[in-house]
Order: sequence, then structure tokens, then C-alpha cells
Amino acid sequence: MAASSPSRSGRKFWWLGCIILLVIALYTTGWFYAASQLKTTVLKAIAPGNTAGVSAECADIDFRGYPFRIGLFCSKVDVDDNVNGVSASFGELRSAAQVYAPGHIVWELDSPAEIRTAHGLTLNAEWANLQSSLITKLKGIDRSSTVIDGLKGTAVSQTGQTINFDAAHTEIHLRQNNGDLDGAISLTDSNTAIKDWPAFPKLSASADVTVAGKAGMIDGSDQKGLYGASGELRKVVADIGHGKVMTLSGPFSFDEEGYLSGKFKLEIEQLGPWRDSVKQTFPEIAKTVDTAAKLLKALAGGGDKVSVDLVVARGNATVGGFIPLGSIPPI
Repeated sequence: MAASSPSRSGRKFWWLGCIILLVIALYTTGWFYAASQLKTTVLKAIAPGNTAGVSAECADIDFRGYPFRIGLFCSKVDVDDNVNGVSASFGELRSAAQVYAPGHIVWELDSPAEIRTAHGLTLNAEWANLQSSLITKLKGIDRSSTVIDGLKGTAVSQTGQTINFDAAHTEIHLRQNNGDLDGAISLTDSNTAIKDWPAFPKLSASADVTVAGKAGMIDGSDQKGLYGASGELRKVVADIGHGKVMTLSGPFSFDEEGYLSGKFKLEIEQLGPWRDSVKQTFPEIAKTVDTAAKLLKALAGGGDKVSVDLVVARGNATVGGFIPLGSIPPI
């Protein structure tokens, strides 16, 4: 009897060791599975798409943080969209999630960035800092927030036209809301310069919008995008300083061909200074601007704060539905 006791103890320790090794093996397998999901989710946030024609690759991929943190590092990110003829490259990617909350992902992306399209458009951009966070759920990305500091970029068209832009601070917030897509975007101290055009004033702007039934646009699972979509533009605000503020709000829709329709409320604070800024930027249309300003002022009863209805029907914009402003091309 005395000899059998150590034998039973040995078997218990053997089984305990096997169980521990099994738990470690299962945990390690789960960790690497979560790491692969982290890669898929982050790349989908960078390159939304749900077709075989869209791919994103990480160079020198490295998983770190085992066992308590899940980290993904890449020296470079390349994106190819063979369907739309778009290719892009970015700098180093760093992302991480805690083991106890794998659905909450934070990531950083370094510049420079280069985007090319089959139509000859090239976009180069750099930034001081780009940070983002994602909340995922079973049906993809539930919400995302991205903050960019010191953004600078140059766009060159096939004809050689050049646009330079920059913004001190940029924020983009997206979320799924019962099948709808909510979006909020803001730019602080942004500048735009177009070759051979007059200088634009410095601008700060924000937009708050809901697109009905388009929650899948947040991660590319909705393939139609804005074609055939409708929604509510809660508020777009453009501020060029010194109280010169313009606000736009109202319902909108895009048809299957990409033409915009909607009925918006346009509000302009300090119409006179806005008129002067536009005339200074575009002196060749000064007379047209003066005429439009007088008309808007008359509609406002002679005041310097204007509130009018802006109606767009398949891209054709009018004031109040009867004063033509021009045409908006399809998306």
C-alpha cells in the first residue's frame, strides 16, 4: 500500500502537467487567432472592401505582446483595389489590443502616404501623428475614431493641375447606429491652394451626417456606397474667422447614377464680409458675387444674416427652387 501512494501522486502530477500544457496550447492558439483577426480588422479599416479585388498587405509583419497583449507591427502597408484601379502605400503600422478586450483596437500609422488611381490622379500626404481606435462586433467594425495632426498633402491630376492642402487638426468619427451610418468630421485651420488660382482663406469646418441603411460602409461590407442612399445632413459648418460662418443642413439623397438631390437650409453670418472674401479670392466673378449677395440680402429683409432654402434636384442647385446656382456633378 505504501508503494502505490507515490505512484498515484505521480499520475496526478502527470495529469496536472498535461492539463497545464493543454491550457497553454489552447491559449496560444487563441492568441495567434486573435492576432490574425487584429490584422484583418486593422487592414480593413485602412482599406475598406469586401471583394476579391481589394487587398492589403503588411511588410515585415511581426506579432508582439504575448501573452497578455496582442500587438501587430508592419514596416509598410500596401493596398490594391483592382476593381476601381486604386493603389496606395503607407508607412509603418503599429496596432494593439488587450487580451481581455480584443474587440477594442488602437493603432497608429506613419506617413508618407501615396495614392494612385487609374485615371491619373496622384495624392501624396504626410502627417505628424495619426492615431485611431476601433470597436468591433460580430458584424464587423462597430465604431471608429481617427485623429490626425499636422496633415499636409498634394494632389496632382492627369492634366498636371496641382492642389496643396493642409490642416492642423483633423478628426473622423464613424459608428453603426441600428443599420445606419453616423459620421462626424472636423478640420481645424485648414488651407487649400490650387495652382493658378487665387489663395483661399484659412478654414475650419465640421460636418455631422447620418446615412440611412449604410452601416456597412464603415468597413467596406456595403459595396454600393452612396449610390441610391439617402440621409440627413444635421449640420455642416464652415468658419473662415472673424464671425464669418456658413451653416448647411437638411435631408439628401443620391440616385443610382450618383446625382445629389436634397432640400437644405443655408444660413450665412455676416453676408457682407463673406461677399468680400469671395470677391477677393475670385475677382473675375466679382459682379456675379455682388448680384448674388444683393439677392440674398433682399431675401433676408436687408439684414446681414441670411437664411434661405437651397434646393438640389439631380445635381441642379437653386435658391428657393427658382433661382439657379449651377450644377453639381455626380459622385
